[in-house]
Amino acid sequence: MSEMFKISLPDGSVREMPEGSTPADVAAAIGPGLAKAALAAKVDYGEGGELVDLTRPFAGDAALALVTGRDEAEALELARHDYAHVLAEAVQALWPGTQITFGPATEDGFYYDVMAPASREPFGMDDLPAIEEKMREIIKADKPLVREVWSRQQLIDRWKAQGETFKAEWAAELPEGEDLTVYWSGEPDPENGWLDMCRGPHLPSTGKLDPQAFKLMRVAGAYWRGDQNNAQLTRIYGTGWLNKKQLNEHLTRLEEAAKRDHRKLGQEMDLFHLQAEAHGSVFWHPKGYIIWRELEAYMRRAIDGAGYREVKTPQVMDARQWEQSGHWGKYRENMFVIPDEVPNTEDEGPIISGEADWMALKPMNCPAHVLIFRQGIKSYRDLPLRIYENGCCHRNEPHGALHGLMRVRQFTQDDAHIFCREDQIVDEVQAFCELADRVYKDFGFRYAIKLALRPENRFGTDAQWDQAEQELRDAVERAGLATEEYGWEELPGEGAFYAPKLEWHLTDAIGRTWQVGTIQSDRVLPDRLDASYIGEDGEKHRPVMLHRAIFGSYERFVGILIEHFAGRLPVWLAPVQAVVATIVSDADGYAGEALARLKAAGIRAETDLRNEKINYKVREHSLKKVPHLLVVGKREAEEGTVAVRTLGEQQQKVVGLDEAIAMLRAEATPPDLRA
Repeated sequence: MSEMFKISLPDGSVREMPEGSTPADVAAAIGPGLAKAALAAKVDYGEGGELVDLTRPFAGDAALALVTGRDEAEALELARHDYAHVLAEAVQALWPGTQITFGPATEDGFYYDVMAPASREPFGMDDLPAIEEKMREIIKADKPLVREVWSRQQLIDRWKAQGETFKAEWAAELPEGEDLTVYWSGEPDPENGWLDMCRGPHLPSTGKLDPQAFKLMRVAGAYWRGDQNNAQLTRIYGTGWLNKKQLNEHLTRLEEAAKRDHRKLGQEMDLFHLQAEAHGSVFWHPKGYIIWRELEAYMRRAIDGAGYREVKTPQVMDARQWEQSGHWGKYRENMFVIPDEVPNTEDEGPIISGEADWMALKPMNCPAHVLIFRQGIKSYRDLPLRIYENGCCHRNEPHGALHGLMRVRQFTQDDAHIFCREDQIVDEVQAFCELADRVYKDFGFRYAIKLALRPENRFGTDAQWDQAEQELRDAVERAGLATEEYGWEELPGEGAFYAPKLEWHLTDAIGRTWQVGTIQSDRVLPDRLDASYIGEDGEKHRPVMLHRAIFGSYERFVGILIEHFAGRLPVWLAPVQAVVATIVSDADGYAGEALARLKAAGIRAETDLRNEKINYKVREHSLKKVPHLLVVGKREAEEGTVAVRTLGEQQQKVVGLDEAIAMLRAEATPPDLRA
């Protein structure tokens, strides 16, 4: 007689199932509706839950939660994983001899890296329709996805027999003696079946996918194992969803995002440009730099009011400083390193006596701020000491990761470090939470707060991390922000190597999220860099160092603002806040007078006196996202009025010049200076 296992369900009930039973059997026992809706299962044997296939037999008494389409996060992850496998099967069905490598799920879809057979060119965009059609055929065939456990040698033999050199290479590096899993698409058939090695889990069958809920998007080059010295593969990207409605909504978001692309709008609005001569750095044009200066002035008012002291630190520092801080060992590949001796051109190269002779452009400001803190003896009465810098940093980001203003190699942070006593930490973090809340609301953003917890590779003791993480939790709770309204969430393993951190994730106008602000509670760096203060007991103590930023970087924050507002920036940020445009040349004199009065009122204004039709002028300034066009003709000149055309509105209104100036002054006032 077989052993009976006790399976606990989320509603508190317990079902006894015979040995060999699966989550699918439990679903069927509950009812046919659930059996049809179930996609996978979370099974917990008391050591933490694991997501598994519905057909995976229970290993003992367990807690079970069945995953359905209502569990969107898990269901999407499963679906996208399966779409990737179906993509690989489709490509090999269409072009036998294609080699496959790996195909993970991504944030909004999936991809698979493949190598075309020698008989044809690498895959391109023209191949995607045929691949999509074959994928739909596989999905509609409703093939069961069957898990088997193989040995490493079985895998190696299979891949070599199939001519899959990449898979064979990877299989040869897997742990010897460990059982490995493969998944068949269809019933297992060693002669003609299709399989892939994979940890899983997977949906019960390909038919659980919606054949109308995916789309192949693009192809790109990718090197085997990410190494440019290896073979070049083709990466086929797709987006995958649970149903066609979700797909259409995603494609609409992509279309809207393309319209809002800050690189396109930045060119149309003449804000900035990027070019190869300074790859990864930004050339700010006068209009773009006005936005920068307004943000800088806004942030200075904010930090001055919060008791920060602004500093400026060197761009280049000795490698010994970065080694002592820990960045040299953990971050060196992302640093721009400079030898301190210039080689003689007649020699073979520079003479470097060792790493201590190297310098580096700073990738962050924190070690320099510690050096400022260390100047002179600090007392407990001097704390908290809040040091702020609009600090220019350089990071050697990979070429392929660079993206307009969003990912650059040279950037400026609204960076600050708060040196405080242990008993001041929660108060300081709470004050920062409240400051960040005001700033983001001034810009019209909703946000979520997340706590990134200790990573596996870290400095400091577990006790230090326990304390630092709890302090951040306490501060957010005291600020009233650790609620569902603010999207409070904890992220295991995502903290910095020296400290846990709070993250602010902004939601833009089309629903995308951007991680921007952060504060980190750090006990490691002050110790490594020997920062100390004299306590009330007359002894030396280590300060705690809070790393914090709100914009994150000016470059990226400007890019986010451009896309959030689709270029239609609030009037106080707009480079040109108003243009006085003439209908006839007889109004040129009045336009000049109006311009002078606007400028005297502190409004950034220009005139457009060209001999062009007014509709042409309206279209041109709309493209440049000028908030207000003040149209003047002979009548307006005689009456002292202007016809105000506001960006995005169909109707114009005629008002007196004084009224127009008062309206513009109100809108041009930064939100933190309004009554």
